[in-house]
Amino acid sequence: MCVQNFASQVVERHNKPEVEVRGNKELLLTPVTVSRTEDQQVLIEGSVNAIRVSIKIKQANEIEKILCKKFMRFMMMRADNFFVLRRKAVAGYDISFLITNFHTEQLYKHKLVDFVIQFMTDIDKEISDMQLMVNARARISAESFLSQF
Repeated sequence: MCVQNFASQVVERHNKPEVEVRGNKELLLTPVTVSRTEDQQVLIEGSVNAIRVSIKIKQANEIEKILCKKFMRFMMMRADNFFVLRRKAVAGYDISFLITNFHTEQLYKHKLVDFVIQFMTDIDKEISDMQLMVNARARISAESFLSQF
């Protein structure tokens, strides 16, 4: 995670993440995709002053797709509270993080990496727990409805 301050080459006194702007190909690194399966992928895009990490979460059935979509929407609406979370994910991925040189100057780099890794492990657990709760509530409501007959 070697990002540094890099001013815009087009506009004076501007410092935008080059991975977002994509103004100059010389400033971008080759994107890396880490994939466990086709449904679980991480795309890491780097540039001279920012890194964008996009995560695609495993969604085995319709319930998991709905839960994942709602949960990611909930998280992205509160992106200001998470400091490195993007409001809109990269196309084809569920959630994205943008780590700029300002974040690496203010925060510990190893803590940022730990946060992203911990987020990836926790999100699978959270969605599985939510699916179990939905199934339990559906079973209880079905039992109470069918007990009337």
